[in-house]
Amino acid sequence: MGRKMYLGRLYDLNQGKVTNQPLLYDPDNLTTHAVVMGMTGSGKTGLCIGLLEEAVLQGIPAIVIDPKGDLTNLLLHFPDLAPHDFQPWLDPEAVRRQGKTLEQAAVETAQTWREGLISWGIGLDRVQALKKAAQFAVFTPGSDAGIPVSVLASLSAPSPQGPSSREALTERINSTVTALLGLVGFNEIDPLSSREHILLANIFQAAWSQNRPLDLAELIVQIQNPPFEKLGAFPVDSFFPPKERLTLAFQLNNMLAAPSFELWRIGQPLEIPSLLSTPDGRPRVSVFYISHLSELERMFFVTLLLSAVETWMRAQPGSASLRALLYMDEIFGYLPPQRNPSSKGPLLRMLKQARAFGVGLLLATQNPVDVDYKGLSNAGTWFIGKLQTEQDKQRLLDGLESAAGDTLNRADYDRLISALGKRVFLMHNVHEKAPILFQTRWVMNFLAGPLTRAQIPALNRLAGAADMTPVSSGREVGAAPLAPADDSALVESEPTLGQRLYSASADVPRIRPTRMASQLRPAIPLGVGEYFLPLHLSLARAADRAGVSLPAGAVAQIVYRPTLLASAQVRFYNPKYQLNTVVVKSVLVEELDRRGFIRWEKHLTPLPDPDAMDPAPDPQARFLSLELPLSDGRQMVALQREFLDWVYREGKLIIRANQTLGVYATPEVSQADFIKACAEAARQARDQAVAKTTTAIDRRIRSLKEKIAREERELAMDEAELTERKREELATHAENVFGLLSGRRSSRRVSSSLTKRRMTELAKKEVEESLEVLAQYRAELKALEEERRQVIEEAAHRWGEAVNDIVEIPIAPKKADIYLRMFGVGWLPYYYVEVDGQALEFPAFRP
Repeated sequence: MGRKMYLGRLYDLNQGKVTNQPLLYDPDNLTTHAVVMGMTGSGKTGLCIGLLEEAVLQGIPAIVIDPKGDLTNLLLHFPDLAPHDFQPWLDPEAVRRQGKTLEQAAVETAQTWREGLISWGIGLDRVQALKKAAQFAVFTPGSDAGIPVSVLASLSAPSPQGPSSREALTERINSTVTALLGLVGFNEIDPLSSREHILLANIFQAAWSQNRPLDLAELIVQIQNPPFEKLGAFPVDSFFPPKERLTLAFQLNNMLAAPSFELWRIGQPLEIPSLLSTPDGRPRVSVFYISHLSELERMFFVTLLLSAVETWMRAQPGSASLRALLYMDEIFGYLPPQRNPSSKGPLLRMLKQARAFGVGLLLATQNPVDVDYKGLSNAGTWFIGKLQTEQDKQRLLDGLESAAGDTLNRADYDRLISALGKRVFLMHNVHEKAPILFQTRWVMNFLAGPLTRAQIPALNRLAGAADMTPVSSGREVGAAPLAPADDSALVESEPTLGQRLYSASADVPRIRPTRMASQLRPAIPLGVGEYFLPLHLSLARAADRAGVSLPAGAVAQIVYRPTLLASAQVRFYNPKYQLNTVVVKSVLVEELDRRGFIRWEKHLTPLPDPDAMDPAPDPQARFLSLELPLSDGRQMVALQREFLDWVYREGKLIIRANQTLGVYATPEVSQADFIKACAEAARQARDQAVAKTTTAIDRRIRSLKEKIAREERELAMDEAELTERKREELATHAENVFGLLSGRRSSRRVSSSLTKRRMTELAKKEVEESLEVLAQYRAELKALEEERRQVIEEAAHRWGEAVNDIVEIPIAPKKADIYLRMFGVGWLPYYYVEVDGQALEFPAFRP
């Protein structure tokens, strides 16, 4: 088939069947882009996967954006068509519903694929060639299920782009800023009127124009202290007041501080050359799986990826041949007709300009009405499948007319589109004279359907991509900004021992160039507090903790380093939750940013109470000089407000609550103690419920037992009476027989015998009656005892379940309940000692 792509076979509409004539498509036609439209079940995914297979066989790399998980099937090519290859990717539940085993289903699937490929003239050698033609990999931004993606590298300054570099840089900045703001909730913003967009764009412009990278931490700092004095004709503070800039900084910082953002920092950077080819020159198919992301995160990532592709594209020489393919499945929401999301700009620009660089866009959608036809009018090929509604068809015909002009016969296209069935597509190609109907070929990849995130690791291992080493994004998020290189502050880039405060990895002394210390203590700004942290450790103990053996007679100099010290206590009082506790938040910030931006949560440190501080410094100590912001009273006042605001915002107390049992616990109560308290409360509640419910039952049981006792006594008497009557009756009967034999028959004796008989029967009936009453009483007693047992069991079950009815309730502090214990300059003591001509430092304060 040479350089042509085998997409399927022509379809005869009059006969309603596929012909034997193949549809061969020139890959260079994709430089004018293609759009695929069709409802769910039309065969749209199969067509796109088949087209990508052909592109790979032509040596054309691809970047694939997969919002649903369907395109992960690009990695499922099995040249041997062995059943065990298919089995792991079958849906066990679907197979079970069919009444088959996985082994049976795998055999049938393999046979189906073999027959399908043969019926379309595709040999196994072609499947093998597909497997070897490219390196396939699945990337998962915001997750480590696949190959993670670092977005921070996308904030690095792009390389120069030639004569149009200024325009390209501006477009890249606009896209990046729009994506960032969209991620924190600024949607549909206008770059010309949004203060947030203008500020961030100028910050990026100032950095990137000097080829300096930005990370999010540095961006947040520069939002509060921009590296320029004016925006337009106005001072920065007039155009965008500091208080409002701080709000924007907090919004970005919340995103940066979230634990889930950690996964955006590591992995493969968005470096398009490495995503399109391997180091040995093989083409690469990079599938970006984004179904697990939220809508805001998807838009953020897609925009950054599109901008990176656009930037790379502009750096390429012109080409009339297809150099690379960008495929996006389901572009709904990314290229809408009435709105302008951040993804729309780079998509429109590439649809208009990518042809000159040999980059083709392949876009797919279910609903034509949701797509901006101004953009799609730049697509040279339209693949149209079965559509959902008449409105979709008419909207699509409108778009075709606007793209093709007077050459389009709307009635013919209307008739053809209406007749489309499954896997049958109408191809409108500006490079062809007439529309073409065709049926898509059998794909070489196994179409397993959308795969879940849990299946991605196995998928990458199958493709040999699981061992790709994630690339670090460079500078750590939240790393301290580099200190100015001046003679007054010789500070190492590593954190000091004081910062690490003898963490597990800090028990090693370091040699450091120290600033000149003075015997004179620097003056503290008016109104700023001053605190001397106590010397908890002796020199020997401090050195020992650092694993250093000091020589005998070693003498140390105590040097105080200025730090920012802050401590506030928050009282939480809530009678409803039995809450009355005090929480202390303390920070010790040793390395300070001169611009005053502090991430307070990074510096949480247990501190002594104010009255446990040293009242004065060691008289022989020396002091290092104060620097900004410690030396500026206004900055310190502002930092104090920020600290109290941070305590208010982040000072929530999480209490455990069992509201069913009325048991509450503050964080200092352990989980085991809380469960124990819940169990005791449940036991008491159970006992009370049982006592309340069984009181009446117990009364009835006691009454029945008394009746049974009385009846048993009566039964004993009746049985004794019956025995006596029987004896009397027998004696009378014997007497009558004796009289009869002796000839002395008497009517009186006969009458007496009958009387005895009646009395015996009466006694017998009384015994039977007592037995019946006893049986009834005992049955009633058994029923009551069973009822009592069930009541106890139900109460035990209900209150036993209540033990686990535990929730966590966040309690926000009240500003009136926040008390500032300490705020100001904290002097942190260090021991400096000379060992073999080198100065070592050891913290003398231990938290």
